[in-house]
Amino acid sequence: MSSTALTSRTLTGGLVALPSVYRPQADTHLLAEALAREELGPRTSVLEIGTGTGALALHAARRGATVTAVDVSWPAVASARLNALIHRLPLRVLHGDFQARTVGRRFDLIVANPPYVPAPGVTLPSRGPQRAWDAGPDGRLVIDRICGTASALLRPGGALLMVHSGMCGAEETVDRLAGAGLYAQVTAKASVPWGPVLRSRRSWLERRGLASEAEEWEELVVIRAQNL
Repeated sequence: MSSTALTSRTLTGGLVALPSVYRPQADTHLLAEALAREELGPRTSVLEIGTGTGALALHAARRGATVTAVDVSWPAVASARLNALIHRLPLRVLHGDFQARTVGRRFDLIVANPPYVPAPGVTLPSRGPQRAWDAGPDGRLVIDRICGTASALLRPGGALLMVHSGMCGAEETVDRLAGAGLYAQVTAKASVPWGPVLRSRRSWLERRGLASEAEEWEELVVIRAQNL
């Protein structure tokens, strides 16, 4: 059995998700496949930004890594902590902003599935399930923060794995990470049908030039950036 197949099962099986917590979906699975290709062990320090149910953090912990998971949502923090107890895995789960909660620390691997859905609001929502996906008019409010802070959070040789929609601009992400001194590239892609959130915003997305009238599929990308 491949590590990728194992990851797919553990992402969806036996996980508690309190109301408003983002459940593992196609983007989580694509990021899990990328995580399965990374070398992890007892000496590997991992940070997950926006842990949700803790699915990816738990997979890293299961492979022996020392894992810190951060989320701004209290229900997500509670879900991840409960799932760690259920699966009897060591996981440090912190509530709050990832940058504020990791001051002075550096990691071998950062895993991030940030909010990335373009939304009419110019600020991030402060409550509700939309905190897991709404990310400003271009979907980059959180992505750009991660790009700007990754180099300071990574140890030499460490890597960032981040998934987001191609609608947000994969090339811009690669360029921002490269500008911060990291070697960045798109390492995985997948196409998935539009979900209910995108469908509900079709007219707005078309007016913004982020989608065409006939568009029905969303491209997801995983970007890997290494601190050389």
